[in-house]
Amino acid sequence: MPLQGSDIHRLFDLMVEKNSSDLHLGVGRPPVLRLQGHLKNINSPALTPEETSALIREIIPPGKLKEFETVQGADFGYAHGTKARFRVSVFRSKGTDCMVCRLIPSRLLSFEQIGLAPKVIEMLDRPRGMLLVTGPTGSGKTTTLATMVNHINENEDAHIITIEDPIEYFHDHKKSIITQREVGTDVPRFNEAIRRALRQDPDVIMLGEMRDLETIATAITAAETGHLVLGTLHTTGSARTVDRIIDQFPAEQQEQVRVQLSVAIIGVISQVLMPRADGKGVVAAFEVMVMNPAIENHIRKKETFKIPSTIQTSRNQGMFLLDDHLWELYTQGVIDQAALLTNCQTPRSIREKLGLAVEA
Repeated sequence: MPLQGSDIHRLFDLMVEKNSSDLHLGVGRPPVLRLQGHLKNINSPALTPEETSALIREIIPPGKLKEFETVQGADFGYAHGTKARFRVSVFRSKGTDCMVCRLIPSRLLSFEQIGLAPKVIEMLDRPRGMLLVTGPTGSGKTTTLATMVNHINENEDAHIITIEDPIEYFHDHKKSIITQREVGTDVPRFNEAIRRALRQDPDVIMLGEMRDLETIATAITAAETGHLVLGTLHTTGSARTVDRIIDQFPAEQQEQVRVQLSVAIIGVISQVLMPRADGKGVVAAFEVMVMNPAIENHIRKKETFKIPSTIQTSRNQGMFLLDDHLWELYTQGVIDQAALLTNCQTPRSIREKLGLAVEA
């Protein structure tokens, strides 16, 4: 039967039951769930424009509805009672309303459950500096950041400020004081939020996204002046992350930024998320870069292309490359060859190791 507005909650119940990561709603197709990386229609007729609009308006907050009607897009968080919380994006396609809802896991994961290396915990004990979590959309960056924040919250006497759009994981005060600010609700913009955070006696600042030049510049300053800054970027690989930050700045400032980054960054964690070979959920692969004198020198001298080889020769310092972790997961049978080739950084090298033909 056709879906009505109130049926959005039935769809959310189905997501929780099936452990679906995402729900897609668009005109001309039934609601679609993403299950273990694959898109599956639910058993329902294709949605009409009226049905899709009704489903969206069932949950969109009034302020976000106004934003949606003004700029044809909005993002917000939504709590489905006590069962689940969702990150929601509403937008328009070919003149009709669409919505994508991502299920935020209801419980915080441990470092062991995520698969993060013990070296990351050591970096969280640092009193100042910038620790970046990078990867493509849907790679689990938010979950990793939430685990880091929870670790500090449980173990440190600190004031943690998170700046998010929207807030995804809710944290309670534990050993730390935790302040969570939502862009668009508690503060108008990321750059405004981090600028004001510096006046709020923070020890740790978590940025849900480093999306513009002013935010990045203020984050670097915060890391230099005695704060631990946790942030995300949509890059894969440590060298590309450093280059991406530097490229955000005008050419005349880039030399200074290289010097600042070589001092401010304490580490970069790059991650991807893939289906397990046995079909039982997903698994993350990581790259871990820890700042040391060699990498600091590469950044200062515009030689970021040398960072991967330094990581590879510094395993005794807790570092490893993404491709090495992917290869380890493949040889253990955790992921299949397709996942390995899709997510690796050096496809030519991996194909050679697999004994496959390499393009000239």
